[in-house]
Amino acid sequence: MAAGLARASVRHRRGTFLAAFLAVFLGAAILMSFAALLDTAGGPHVTGTDRNTLTIMASVVGGWGVLVVASAVATTLAVAARQRAGELALLRSLGATPAQTVRLVVGETALVGLAGVLLALPVGYGGGWTLLHLLQDTGQVGDAVGFRFGASALAVGAGGSLLAALAASFGTARRAARRRAVEAHRQAAAGGRRTSRFRLAAGALLVVAGASCAVVTATALDASKIESQSVAGEAAVLSALGFALLAPVLLRAVTAALAPLLGAFGAPGRLGVLAVRQRVQRAATAVMPIVLCTAISTGTLAMQSVWNAAHPHLSADDKGTATLNYVVVGMLAVFAAVMLVNLVVAETAARQGEFAQLRLAGATQPQLLRQVAAETALTLVTGLLFGTAAAAASAVPYSLAVSGDVLPGSAVGIHTAVVAGVAVLALGAALTAARRAGRAPATVALRTAVAA
Repeated sequence: MAAGLARASVRHRRGTFLAAFLAVFLGAAILMSFAALLDTAGGPHVTGTDRNTLTIMASVVGGWGVLVVASAVATTLAVAARQRAGELALLRSLGATPAQTVRLVVGETALVGLAGVLLALPVGYGGGWTLLHLLQDTGQVGDAVGFRFGASALAVGAGGSLLAALAASFGTARRAARRRAVEAHRQAAAGGRRTSRFRLAAGALLVVAGASCAVVTATALDASKIESQSVAGEAAVLSALGFALLAPVLLRAVTAALAPLLGAFGAPGRLGVLAVRQRVQRAATAVMPIVLCTAISTGTLAMQSVWNAAHPHLSADDKGTATLNYVVVGMLAVFAAVMLVNLVVAETAARQGEFAQLRLAGATQPQLLRQVAAETALTLVTGLLFGTAAAAASAVPYSLAVSGDVLPGSAVGIHTAVVAGVAVLALGAALTAARRAGRAPATVALRTAVAA
């Protein structure tokens, strides 16, 4: 019964579950790519040096990937559940028990997650094979090492992604199921405006951990060894995840600071500020991928720029490390970028009913687009500001340790390019989704939103 209802729910809400599917699919593919290096390290004819290189690559970069993927999957599923808060409240009103509600949500996630993991298997295999050959082409691993894809790739990549999805959906569904039906309806209408103490404490702890990694990088590590770059990278990732958890609080502060500026642009700007304040939890969703994409891309590329500036004549090992840095940044940055577009489109498309009400009240399509642009600008400023701070937590200490300078001049160009790319993605996704949501006649759009 529960399985059949879950299948019917997934078929009915394909658009909502598409975001969750993409998160699990891409996350599993990335994790399997790096975890396959652990399987390869345990194969025959692998020397101690090669085994050490493969293990470090899989553990350090794969560790970052686990954190990034788990947070992205959890955020995406939280968005899907939050969009269904009214539906879940209605189920409670009709007599569904908390246990039945939890089983329904977890069953839906299991179906979507399992599909994502299965389709990610060939992609993860190809990614792991490519990483090994990059290591071999740059001389960091011997040509005799054969690629293996086995238990580690399946357990860490497939199992880890599916477990993260199920854990996130269970926690979200359990919180929703424990509320009384009347309270659930009220919170669904409000859009969720309260940040839990646990989330605040976890975010602050991660920021402190990132800052401690930055201090260790600048004061205690040998800059000539790869460990210093790994610890510096952890500073960016941990700080970025901490800022992502604190996103609602940070967005409120940025909105308060920029409200007078946006208000000068007329009614759309003022409405954008009011909309963000009213639905700050939902508006803060896109801050996470913006922070992660900015921090990982800028931080890693800036560190590589620091090393290149300090060593004009790169050795073969240096060139190999640079190549891997670019590949790692590319994989994680693409993942964060896809999640950014995914979440922005999902949140904007879910506001079809709200946009229809505004149009019935007299708002024109250009005014709605300007309002969405103002909201996206607040989210962008928040994400870029604290993503830059997270990137600086890795790049600045590393630069001080390597060269004694704060940052090379090339870091400014890198940061500018990353900021421009993230801004284009966020604004383009939001405005495209808003324009599509506003195409249908307002009365039709309102009926569709109510029926969904």
